[in-house]
Amino acid sequence: MKKIVIAVLLVLIMAVPALAKTEITLPPTFTQEDFKGISRDLGLAISYVPLAPAEPLGGVLPHVDAGVEVTGVQVDNNASYWKKIEAVPGNDSIPSTLPFPKFHIQVGLPVIPIDLGYVYGSVPGTDIKYMGGEVKWAILSGSVATPAIAIRGAYTKLSGVTDVDINTKSADLSISKGFAIFTPYAGYGMVWIESKEKSALVTLQDESLSEPKWFVGTKITFFPLMNLVIEADFAEVNSYSARLNIHF
Repeated sequence: MKKIVIAVLLVLIMAVPALAKTEITLPPTFTQEDFKGISRDLGLAISYVPLAPAEPLGGVLPHVDAGVEVTGVQVDNNASYWKKIEAVPGNDSIPSTLPFPKFHIQVGLPVIPIDLGYVYGSVPGTDIKYMGGEVKWAILSGSVATPAIAIRGAYTKLSGVTDVDINTKSADLSISKGFAIFTPYAGYGMVWIESKEKSALVTLQDESLSEPKWFVGTKITFFPLMNLVIEADFAEVNSYSARLNIHF
């Protein structure tokens, strides 16, 4: 079973195309609407992906889920702003799915139903990197008969991009209920995107965007020390994620 779990994650990683060479460089033809569009796409692409049920990780003792994950972010590569970036000399075509391999760790605090999380990721073949963190409070921890309900606040920030400075803040409400080895969950929240242009070739106004997002997923516990989480996030830019954790 362990080999099957690892194989599933490897297939997901290899199924997402890598970008041969693409830099997020704003050309002189970039308009304010183009900047708004790419700010929305990149902001939602780096927004925090929970990949965890609402129930808290901790208990009497602290517990940790630490693992590798991949998120495939679906973008409209026919949009004018992506086409203009494609046209920058030296860049290759933009695929419809941007791959984000990541390292993700969540720590459940002892006694109190609060989890802390950290994620770091990058897009192969690009200058896109980002990091983020979360605080999740399970206002209802759940039981055999009742679901867990949690609220979460998160922050992410883009780095390694010369022409664009983007960060996001998000908040969501989620619910989950365990059944045997499965713990399905769902949630709804908002993402607030702050984007600044730093190019020497164009002068554009900052963008402040708010985007709704909802998500569904499930945690599958194969072994006491290993689990797999899969999740789909739906917004103006959709994404699909899988994460293989070691639990201790």
